[in-house]
Amino acid sequence: MDVPKIINGGKHTDDRGTLSYFNEFDMYPIHRFYVIEHPTVDIERGWRGHKTEQRWFSVCKGSFLVKLVKIDNWTLPNPEAQQHTFLLDDSEVLHIPKGYASYLKANEPSSKLIVFADGKIADAGLDDYLFPIDYFKEE
Repeated sequence: MDVPKIINGGKHTDDRGTLSYFNEFDMYPIHRFYVIEHPTVDIERGWRGHKTEQRWFSVCKGSFLVKLVKIDNWTLPNPEAQQHTFLLDDSEVLHIPKGYASYLKANEPSSKLIVFADGKIADAGLDDYLFPIDYFKEE
């Protein structure tokens, strides 16, 4: 079973500035990406799931709280499913295998998150499952 995992990056700083890198992030399967910006820390985005698509989250500004739930039944998932919690900053990429729903909340105003997806935009509407923000119970 695929489980969410962090891909650590690194930084190199010299007199010209800082270069951030993610050498272990294989972008081969990715077809598209988009950027999510939360202007305040009050915004909650979720729970959105994907049965067949994988996602990779990378913070480009600020930081985000990310919660993930493995969906056991796409019609009526277990509201008490185990939540995987991550605090993401700009030094890592979070890989989300297919079969998970995600929740996002910025930890800092104006935080930005890049989302990479392995599905094509023409198929995106066929693999988009949205659950109410309060559906999955806190642990």
